[in-house]
Amino acid sequence: QVQLVESGGGLVQPGGSLRLSCVASGTIFSLYAMGWYRQVPGNQRELVATISTGGSTKYADSVKGRFTISRDFAKNTVYLQMNSLKPEDTAVYYCNARWGTINFWGQGTQVTASS
Repeated sequence: QVQLVESGGGLVQPGGSLRLSCVASGTIFSLYAMGWYRQVPGNQRELVATISTGGSTKYADSVKGRFTISRDFAKNTVYLQMNSLKPEDTAVYYCNARWGTINFWGQGTQVTASS
């Protein structure tokens, strides 16, 4: 069983920065593509960024140029650096691990960009 534990969420003023972390355990981390998704109550969960086992990245148009996803194989950790945060980035952010059709999710961490 894969366990994903997120951290790093919180309250930040618009224009500020946060870095989310997700530590994976119970699996071979290098086998999984990793990603960050977010969800606002009443809306569907949406993709924010993904990173493949080879390091290829993909971003939602709304976060391109502001967010950066990265992974550290030695620490079994994936990061999401979020800069220039906007109120519309406010959501619960979820870490995802994917291997083929198999998906695992973290418990989520709240990010709020508000003055």
